[in-house]
Formats: sequence, structure tokens, C-alpha cells
Amino acid sequence: MTTPILHHYPMSPFAEKARLMLGFKGLAWQSVYIPSVMPKPDVVALTGGYRRTPLLQIGADIWCDTSLIATVLEHLQPGPSLFPEHLKGLARIVAQWADTDLFWPAMGYTLSPKGAAAMFANQPPEAAQAFAADRGAMSAGMTRLRPGDATSAYRSHLRRLANMLHEQPFLLGEAPCIADFAAYHPLWFTRVINPAMAGILDATPGVLAWMDRMAAIGHGKPSKLTSTEAIAIAAAAEPAPLPQEAFQDDHGIALGSRVTVAAQSFGTETTEGTLVAATRTHYTLARTDDRAGRLHVHFPRIGYVLKEVKA
Repeated sequence: MTTPILHHYPMSPFAEKARLMLGFKGLAWQSVYIPSVMPKPDVVALTGGYRRTPLLQIGADIWCDTSLIATVLEHLQPGPSLFPEHLKGLARIVAQWADTDLFWPAMGYTLSPKGAAAMFANQPPEAAQAFAADRGAMSAGMTRLRPGDATSAYRSHLRRLANMLHEQPFLLGEAPCIADFAAYHPLWFTRVINPAMAGILDATPGVLAWMDRMAAIGHGKPSKLTSTEAIAIAAAAEPAPLPQEAFQDDHGIALGSRVTVAAQSFGTETTEGTLVAATRTHYTLARTDDRAGRLHVHFPRIGYVLKEVKA
């Protein structure tokens, strides 16, 4: 099996979710640092346009979005499970809530004007300006919470997490699952990346204790790789054979059609390719890049928009 490659950067909250999941699985993986803002030519060479962080690469297969990455890791290493059998549906629902309804208030609070000033205090002004401009472009068309509204929502969500942890060490029981990894990373961003804003967590000591348990999982066994080396690995490989999963046609778009896939909101850059799979959980696009060769790029169905490219 080709060693999984995570394309990420240190302060990315969703990358921390992926790093911890790799640690939970005890997997050896290769670590490629990518820029936190555009341009990202090596990322786009692999994805064809998608630029959100992180990406998981296995040979010439590129997996986008941590919800899909979690499923891939579960197949690579079934135990310990991110999706306990008796809690599978609930765990996914809580994780989806955490990645959206919890994530955005956490970011709105932590990156408020006060928070941004603290986070970029020791960096040149251009760094803060570039970050703000990049994220502004990524969120074009989104309704973003104002700092006061984000703070109120964040406090409420933290109390709900505290309630879930009242008589158990993890959100859904005695062991962590996908719900814990999804809920942890926005809070990690507040506590670790911008500690000047971490006081909001003090009102929920049970949540802080849970965060300590999550942090103790660690990141597994990473080794460093350059993005040039990762692209060379893709170019030297062929996409893995697609499993025999049923074609779920919800769009009237046939396999073999030229299509685009893009996130519904935030970072809506499109990836164009040939639709080679549309299962009940994800889409797969085949595309070719001058440097990376023939690739399969995979996206989850939930949170993404599939469109046919009309001739």
C-alpha cells in the first residue's frame, strides 16, 4: 500500500482534524506543507482547482474534504473505528454539525478584529492583509457572523459540548469517534493557534479536560515530503481501480460526462474532469495534469455541487 500523503499547513484547523485522525489510526504518513493562501500551484496540479486544506493523496488518488478523508482512513485501518457500529449515524450527524454550525462561530470569534490583531501581532502587516484578502475571496457570497453573534453562538455550543461530556470521557461514550475529531479542531484553533482568545473556554472545564484527552492522541508517525516529490509520486502512479459500487444518478448526468465539482460554500473553486464514479457517498473525477499525470480526484456528495459541462 502506498503511504498516505497529507497536504496541509500547521495552523489549519481542518488539517489538525486529519492529523489527529491519522494519529488515532496509528498510521505512518507523509507530510507536505502547502501555502495557507493562494497561489497554490502544486495543490491545483493535483486537484484541478479545489484549494481547501487538507488533501489526502494516495498515489494518483486525491481525496478532498476531511469528511471523506475520514472514510478513507477507516478503510485503510479499520481499528480503532471512527464510526462505531451502534453510533454510526449519530456520529456522522454530530460531526457535520461540528464542521459547520460549530466551526463558523468559533472562527468568527477567534478571528474577530481583536483575535486577528492578536494572532498576527508578531508578523508583518502584509501577512495579515494577505490572509484576510484570501479568506475574504474564499467566503464571497457567504453570510458571515459578526463577532458579537459569533461569540454568543460559540458560548452556547461550548455549553452543549460540556453537557455531552458530563458523565463520559468523549462526546458519544468511552472512546473517541468522528464526532470528537470534528468538534475538537475549531476549539484547538482558539486554544493553540490564538491563545489570546482562549479565555472563552474557561467556563467549560469539562471541555478543556476533553481537549487534553484529544490532544494526547497525537499525530501518529509523520515523515516530511516536498510537494514536488508528492507530484512525482502521483505522476509515477496510476489511480487505484474503482470498486464495484452502484452508480447513484441523482442529476441525470451519465458516467463519462464532462463535469465540474465545487464546494457549496467557502472555497468554491471548481474542479473539472470526467465523471467516472458517483456512488451513494462520493463523486470521482478523472483528469490529467501536465506534471502530476492521470489522476482520480474524489469529493463527498454532501456539501458539494455536481454540474455537467455543456459543449
